[in-house]
Amino acid sequence: MTKDRVILGIDPGTIVMGYGVLKIEGNKPKLEAMGVLQLNKYEDHYLRLRKIFERVLGLIDQYHPDELAIEAPFFGKNVQSMLKLGRAQGVAMAAALERDIPIFEYAPLKIKMSITGNGNAAKEQVAGMLQRYLHIPEASMLPQLDATDGLAAAVCHYFQTNNPIQEKKYTGWKDFIAKNPGKVR
Repeated sequence: MTKDRVILGIDPGTIVMGYGVLKIEGNKPKLEAMGVLQLNKYEDHYLRLRKIFERVLGLIDQYHPDELAIEAPFFGKNVQSMLKLGRAQGVAMAAALERDIPIFEYAPLKIKMSITGNGNAAKEQVAGMLQRYLHIPEASMLPQLDATDGLAAAVCHYFQTNNPIQEKKYTGWKDFIAKNPGKVR
């Protein structure tokens, strides 16, 4: 039996930061909360970073997550937006570090793949799969898909860490042979 835990998922951004809180009871995940932090009303980039830090600390203090799952910045955007995204991610990570919460990073492709089975899935597909998987009522779905992107990071982490078929660990060849007599001729 796995212990109950809470995973905070973050989709970092300097205009909109999405987040999702996933509660695992027994081995069953359920949506605890999801939302967005709107940052476009702040002109100053450093003020936006401060707001991200404060909001993530607030979420941590409210939901007491055991782990933080965060989407890693991806290449392909221009260098300036890449830098800003990296800073937003770093500030969210710093908030988790401030509260001694372990951090797990996932590439956008990995997150989409774990939720939909397609690494190139659209945000709408990810949101739809999460809605069905977690039985989220239509009224609770937000128009900003950054919220479901944050939740997707948490669900991806849940999938990565809740594998009932644990990989076997070996101390060496003798140990492998002893545990797998049928595989050796």
